[in-house]
Order: sequence, then C-alpha cells, then structure tokens
Amino acid sequence: MDGATIDVREGGRWTPLQRLKNEVIYVAVSVALAIATRLPKWMLRMAGIALGAVAPFGRRIAHENVARAFPELDAAARARLVRRVYVRLGRELGDAVAMLNPKRAIEPLPFAPGARDLLEAAIAEGRGVVFASAHLGPWERVAATIVAAGMPLTAVAREAYDPRLTRIYERLRGARGVKVVWRSAPGAAAALLRTLRSGGMLGVPMDLASRVPSIDVPFLGVPAPTPVGPARLALRTGAAVVVSTIGADEAISVTRIDTAGLDERDLTTKINEELSRRIRAVPDAWVWMHRRWP
Repeated sequence: MDGATIDVREGGRWTPLQRLKNEVIYVAVSVALAIATRLPKWMLRMAGIALGAVAPFGRRIAHENVARAFPELDAAARARLVRRVYVRLGRELGDAVAMLNPKRAIEPLPFAPGARDLLEAAIAEGRGVVFASAHLGPWERVAATIVAAGMPLTAVAREAYDPRLTRIYERLRGARGVKVVWRSAPGAAAALLRTLRSGGMLGVPMDLASRVPSIDVPFLGVPAPTPVGPARLALRTGAAVVVSTIGADEAISVTRIDTAGLDERDLTTKINEELSRRIRAVPDAWVWMHRRWP
C-alpha cells in the first residue's frame, strides 16, 4: 500500500513511520496551540504574518495556479500576488487561532447592504438553504458571524488526516455555535438531508478539489472537478441556493442563485461562476497553494 492510499479516513492504517511522524506533528501542534491561545490577538496576527512571509510550502503550485487563472499577468506581477497571498493567509491563521479560546469574543464581520435580509428571507421560505462558500479570507469568522447574528449554520467538512486534529477543528467551530457534519461520519448523507428538510442552512465549501462525486465545470476560467452534491441536494429538496463570502471590503456579501429550470451541471456551473467572480475580486485572499486542477 503506497502513501497515497494510507488514509485513516478511508479505512487505511498508518505505517509505523507515519504513526511516529503524525505523533510528533500532533504533539508540536498541541504545545503550540496551548501557548498561542493565551497570547493577545495582535501578537497572533503578527506571528501569522511573519510565518506566511517565509513559509515555503506550496509556492510552486500557487505560482502555477495564478498563471493559469491570470494569464495576463507577467512573472513579476504573479510573484507579488503570491507573496500577498501568503502574508494574508498567515494573518487569517493568527485570527483563527485566537478563535480557539472560547473566552475571547470574536469580532463579527459586517454584512454588506442587503446581505443579511437576503439570507433571512431565504431561511424564512422554510425549504432549507444551501450556503455555497469558499476558503476566501476569514472564512471561519464568516460562519461564526452568521451564527452570532441568529442564523444557525451547519457546515460540511472533511475530517483531518489525524482524528485528533479533527477535534481541534471541532473546538474552533463548536465554541462559536457552528455545527459540523463530517463527510466520512456514519449517517452523514442523512444528516445533510435532515438539515435542509428541517429548514436549516447548510454551509458547503465549493472551491477545493475533494474526493466526492464531482463534475468538470469552469472554475476561474478553467475546467475543474467540482462537487456536484450541493446542486443535487438543492434540486432534490427545493432548498434555496446562495453564494456567500467576504468581499473586497471584508463585509459578508450574499448572492442568490435562481435554480428554476436548471439541472445539476447548470447549477454547479452558476455557483462556480459566482465563486470565481468573488475570488478574482480579492485574489490575495484565496488559497492558491491548493492543487485545484488535475
């Protein structure tokens, strides 16, 4: 069994060497977080920015992805964008670590004009809401802000490769009232349906490649495997479909997608179009180091 297939989320078992490596990583993360969560938020943010400025991981992939999505940029402009991406994501990491301390109040993000009314109106229809989003800017604060505004949100997420790290994610979201359905958990599909049929709002990140049923539709102008489940759920249940992320002003904006007459491919394409538009508006806030295209 090669390294690519050893995944405990899919029934695999770690080799002794992997177990040792993962144990070291978990201990290091636990110690770092135990210290970091006690630090002032400004210090965590500065530490995150410093880390982002020097982090070497994924930079080649980030440059390739930026070149694919923005062919009009020359090499120097692409390099400047990638540098901004890492610095900004480092800042967001500092803010996310600060949220792990349940005694620390979050700073809610503002809603763009009309965004909150649109969400509340979609919820009030009573058929559930598919809340399509992206890893754009402070996405954990987006979810926490929406819940704090009185709109319950259940997020769909993939477990970490190490179940102990998944518990850290549970702390981050659970402390802020964000419910989570883990994709590999028993009964996950039924839980997603129950959320929508009870009139709830289901938060689904749509911007990353994942090991779920997917179809190739344009993403940032280039065909990419994209999860089809959100469109399938929405069309099956009659749920409203919204796309929501932060905008260039770091306010939460919401766009509703009209599903009338659409099939799964059409709806997935429209969601990708809206997410692509939003990422292009704030390109330094997206995770370009993710291997989005095959």
